[in-house]
Amino acid sequence: MHIPDNYLSPQTDAVMAVAMVPVWVHCIKKVRATLDREHMAFLGICAAFSFLLMMFNVPLPGGTTGHAVGGALIALLLGPEAAAIAVSVALALQALLFGDGGVLSFGANCFNMAFVLPFVAAIVFRALNSRLHDKSWGTSVSAIVSGWFGLCLAALCAAIEFGIQPMLFTNASGAPLYCPFPLSVAIPAMLIPHMLVAGVIEGVATAAIYGFIKKTAPSIIVGPEAVDGQLAADGTAKKTSLIPTLILVAVLAAATPLGLLATGDAWGEWDAEGAATAVQEAGDDSLQASVGLDTPTFADALPTGDYLQAYSEEQGLGFAGQAAMYILSGVIGVAVLTIAFRLVSLTVKESGAHGNSRAA
Repeated sequence: MHIPDNYLSPQTDAVMAVAMVPVWVHCIKKVRATLDREHMAFLGICAAFSFLLMMFNVPLPGGTTGHAVGGALIALLLGPEAAAIAVSVALALQALLFGDGGVLSFGANCFNMAFVLPFVAAIVFRALNSRLHDKSWGTSVSAIVSGWFGLCLAALCAAIEFGIQPMLFTNASGAPLYCPFPLSVAIPAMLIPHMLVAGVIEGVATAAIYGFIKKTAPSIIVGPEAVDGQLAADGTAKKTSLIPTLILVAVLAAATPLGLLATGDAWGEWDAEGAATAVQEAGDDSLQASVGLDTPTFADALPTGDYLQAYSEEQGLGFAGQAAMYILSGVIGVAVLTIAFRLVSLTVKESGAHGNSRAA
C-alpha cells in the first residue's frame, strides 16, 4: 500500500499533503494534551510495532503481496490521534531511509495508513465493543473487525488515488502520465486481496497484540476501551511491566526475514518496467503503459533509500545475507523510533492528563 513517487501526479501529492496538515496539527495537540511521559515513550514502541508489521509481506491473490500496518493496534492502545503520529513517523522513516513509499507521495501514504486506518478502526471498535465488551470474546472480535475494516478502507482510498490518475492526467496522445490503471482495475486489484488476506492479518495481529498488552501492561492502555470505562472489569490495577512488550518487539524484529519469503511485488508498487509488464499482463488493449514513471524522483537523489537491499543484491548475498540485512533494517528502524519518541517524551509532563481524557 506504499505508493511510490511518480504513481500520483504532483497535483494529487500536493492535495493529499495539504489535507494531512490539519490532521497532524490536531493529533499533535491531542497527544501532547493527553499523553504523559510514560505513554509518549510507549508511543515510540508502538511506532516500532507499526514499522515491523509493515516488513512482514504476505502473498495476496493475483501474485502480489501485502502487509499489516498496525494503525488499528495503536489506535486501540493509545487512541487514533497517537496512531496517526506514530504511523506517520514510521512512514517517514521508511521513505527517507529505506526507500519504501515515495517522498512526494508521503502525504497520500499518511492519509491512507495514518489517518483513515486508525480513525476508522477506532470508530468501528467503539461501536462494536460497546455492545460486546461484556462477553469473553467481545473485545477480541471487535479488535479483529476494526483492524480488518480500517485496512480495507485504507486500501480503497489508495485504489481511488491510483484510479483517478489516468482519468485526469494524460499526454497529448492520451497515454497516462502516472498510474496507468483506471478505477475499474485499481479498486478490485487493491480491495479484494486486502479484504481476503491483508485485512484479516491486520485484524488478527491487532487482536493478538492488543490482548497481549492488555494482560501484561493494562494500565498503559488509554485508547477507546479505557476512555469508555470498559477496562475496569479486566483489572487495570494490575502491576504493569513493559518487559514482555519489549521482548515481543525483539521477537518481531528477529522474525522480519519471513517477509522475504513472499514472492512478487505489492500491487501498484512496481518500477516503470514492472508497471509496463503489468499493463501487458492485464490483457486489456485499452490500457496503455504510463509514459511518466521513468522520470527521476526526489528519492533517487537521497543518499540512503534502499541501500541495504541494494548492497545485498550487489554482493550476491543468499537468503541468509538478505535476512541479516532485513533484520538490520528492522533494528535500525526500531532504534530510531524508540529513541526519537523517548527524547520527545522528555518535553512533556511526567504525569500527563491522560487520566482526565478517560472521563471525557
